[in-house]
Amino acid sequence: MADAQLKYIDIGINFTDPIFRGEYHGTKRHEDDFEDVVQRALDAGCKKFMVTGSDLEESKHAIEIAKDHPGKCYATVGVHPCSAKHFDSHPGGPSELLSALRKLALESKASGHAVAFGEIGLDYDRLFLTPKEQQLKYFEAQLEIAVEVQLPLFLHSRAASEDFERLLGEKIGQLPKRGLVHSFTGTIEEMQRLVSLGFDIGVNGCSMKTDENIEVVKEIPLERLQIETDGPWCEMRPSHASAKYLKDAPPLPKAVKKEKFAKGLMVKGRNESATIPHVAYAIAKIKDITVEDVCDAAWKNSIKMFRLGEPEE
Repeated sequence: MADAQLKYIDIGINFTDPIFRGEYHGTKRHEDDFEDVVQRALDAGCKKFMVTGSDLEESKHAIEIAKDHPGKCYATVGVHPCSAKHFDSHPGGPSELLSALRKLALESKASGHAVAFGEIGLDYDRLFLTPKEQQLKYFEAQLEIAVEVQLPLFLHSRAASEDFERLLGEKIGQLPKRGLVHSFTGTIEEMQRLVSLGFDIGVNGCSMKTDENIEVVKEIPLERLQIETDGPWCEMRPSHASAKYLKDAPPLPKAVKKEKFAKGLMVKGRNESATIPHVAYAIAKIKDITVEDVCDAAWKNSIKMFRLGEPEE
């Protein structure tokens, strides 16, 4: 059971992924257990979820999930850098897709279902998915929409810090709500530059894989920290540098291979929001502070930035 007083917000969860409906690489392997996934997270103390939109259709799906789970799920709206090629392949051309994205963001902001604009940014680790030129062009185009929409940004940066910071810097004066760089895996210097620009840093299992990552997490100011799972990705593994910081963490729900799926159990290799206590416990040990301090700071920072249906503190 959850530690009674600890509460979490998973600011990055890919609930639109078919894997949470029992579908793996286009094949149905077990029954849809989405509502069980949500319930397990609630049981673990995770009170709120930000469902990541990574293209137009997924953003619409994220909004539907938010509508179905009022007060718990909220959406982000945007096109991920790895999907930026969608703009040029869109039947009505890039301008039609940008216009549809803008409309969706404005409408879902007004209804309270969308709390951030993103996931947008740059990813030079996976240029085979979308080449650099397209990523740059459509990150810039989406930042133009962000200025109009005025939601905090939900940002992605991989191996692209120079271009990422340059493009953000050009628009920063028009983006007073700033935002968050999620699933952060950059250097201490990159983190410090982003913090000095007013951005928060999202930490998950991918942010604590290596000893270098651990040193970065140690230095993230508590008032700029938010936590996430990025499920179904970024699970924390015994081979990661974070493993040695989990000695006092509560046990996770039992997990089985998808072939042995049983209702009520987690699926091995499919990360989910119920694992978020481990993110908080690892950060606490890395920073040599209490897990209560980590949870309290992360909760306040997420509510301050994204509201998530809570009154201002």
